[in-house]
Amino acid sequence: MSVELRRNGLHLTGTPLSLDAKRKSPLSFVSHGHSDHIARHESTIATAATLRFMAHRLGPVRAPLSVPFRRPFELGTLTLELLPAGHILGSAQLRVTRSDGRRIVYTGDLNTAPSLTAEATEVATCDTLVIESTFGHPRYRFPPRPEVLGQVETWLRAQLTRGVTPVLLGYPLGKSQEAMKHLAIRGFQLVAHPSIFEVAGLYAELGVPIENLRCYEGRVEPGEVLFFPPHLARGGGLAPLWPRATAVLTGWAMDPGGARRYGADVAFPLSDHADFPSLMRYVKDTGARDVITCHGFAEELAQALRDVGTDARPLGKPQQMTLF
Repeated sequence: MSVELRRNGLHLTGTPLSLDAKRKSPLSFVSHGHSDHIARHESTIATAATLRFMAHRLGPVRAPLSVPFRRPFELGTLTLELLPAGHILGSAQLRVTRSDGRRIVYTGDLNTAPSLTAEATEVATCDTLVIESTFGHPRYRFPPRPEVLGQVETWLRAQLTRGVTPVLLGYPLGKSQEAMKHLAIRGFQLVAHPSIFEVAGLYAELGVPIENLRCYEGRVEPGEVLFFPPHLARGGGLAPLWPRATAVLTGWAMDPGGARRYGADVAFPLSDHADFPSLMRYVKDTGARDVITCHGFAEELAQALRDVGTDARPLGKPQQMTLF
């Protein structure tokens, strides 16, 4: 069995299974509900939460196979198992075990930091690891999440004291709910763009309610914090609000000009991806003897792993790499 990078994404050769295929496929494992990982497949393997997010974005999911965490099931001669990835609610890693016991893990997007709104990551022990490398460059070393959230809270209180409407820019699924959950616990009154508010409603359906929250209808009351999608903010969606101050929540805040990239006043490095040290630790903890890095800084992460004695290589342009 080998992994092949096709135009629509990764595929396990010799099986009908694709991994986070970007286009319609006969059968695909979907690691989580972000738009760049989903498509209208003929059949989908995912957690119940991921399937719910897919249906919200794409409409009814055809032939869904809802799989709980840590419950192995069979696909031909292979045994498949989903384990939490910690990225967003319902995000999963996939472990495939061959009949002779050899194991391959595909992480999908991974986050090892504790989260208020996602299941805690579990280390998926394996022989071969295919790991996402979004922040796989040594320069990406995020401060502890509580520290970043504390900085966000301090900034918000400063804006509210000045009588300025504070706006937090975050992706509608995952990032915003994490930050909103923290701020609601801390007593902030929140208002969210409908795209973010609707997803918060799905989180509540799935057992993760967010308090102190209402839907934005064009007005922010004194003392409220507004959550807004970054792409709509750049399109002038915030023009009616003044005075205002904007902050973006993103791992790319570690880059120079991170705030300017999103048209924000300030950027806070709150990410739902693992940073470089976390990726390195995770690879070691899995016990994998063979590592394939994909997406993001795949070459840099593979080189860093080779530097510490791990057999690692990036999966770049369409190619086939033997796993077993």
